[in-house]
Amino acid sequence: MPVRLAQLLDPSRIKLEVRNTRRTAALNEVSRLLDGHPDVANYQGFYNELLARDRLDTTCLGNEIALPHARTEHVKKIVLAVGRSAKGVHFEKDDQNVRLMFVLGTPKSNPTDYLQVVSTLCKIFKDPANREALLTAETPEAFVEALAAAEQALVK
Repeated sequence: MPVRLAQLLDPSRIKLEVRNTRRTAALNEVSRLLDGHPDVANYQGFYNELLARDRLDTTCLGNEIALPHARTEHVKKIVLAVGRSAKGVHFEKDDQNVRLMFVLGTPKSNPTDYLQVVSTLCKIFKDPANREALLTAETPEAFVEALAAAEQALVK
């Protein structure tokens, strides 16, 4: 059965007001939401690999969205946390301000589900109405609902 974003994302793993405007500090702030997640076997190991991957190549997707991610042995299943910033987080390498960060951890042994999640997110982000709904959701629960509705519209 395909992985559903709404099943991966818990309101407690969404921060609608990321305070940091520097990339590494903001990544730490958002990824910290996964510390203690039952499917994260080693948070520090995951975080170190997340930073290493982010330094290696761009994670910016355009439209003020970034997808920092790590394929790692430190997670048992795909995990997802989201951070939103009104001011934007400066990603130096791309000289872009990012307002939505989707931090993704996925097991190295499961590239198919990882690619499916990334593909679904990219399709959702293409639609300006979806981006606007995510940028204006007033609560983490409303954010999950907006993401679930956008995902559901893709299967119709």
